[in-house]
Amino acid sequence: MKIKKYDSINVVPFIDIMLVLLVIVLTTASFVAKGLIPIDLSNAQSSTKYKPKKKDLIITIKDSGDIYLNKEKISNSIIKDEILKYKKDTIISINCDKNAKFDKFVKILDILKQNSYKNIGIITKNE
Repeated sequence: MKIKKYDSINVVPFIDIMLVLLVIVLTTASFVAKGLIPIDLSNAQSSTKYKPKKKDLIITIKDSGDIYLNKEKISNSIIKDEILKYKKDTIISINCDKNAKFDKFVKILDILKQNSYKNIGIITKNE
């Protein structure tokens, strides 16, 4: 039996694999780039740019009523205990969906004020 000699390399399978990898990378990159819980913020003319630091606490209230502390969903029964784990001088930012019930927002602010948290900000968007 004679061995067939190849003069060129077939690159079609290589191109197929690379296209699949490109699709995977682009798809995951778009999710990683946001890095935020999707909510519809209220507009404010006086808003400024905000770049959170790793030690900051970001509280997010979704329109469904779900509450997140730094991207981790927290049940309503333990929200106070989870907030109290942070130091009093922690910078706290509240993201609240404009369609969320105001009651959840007031509950969070009440917990923060009762426990003497001072560095509280509300995140809005400026269009």
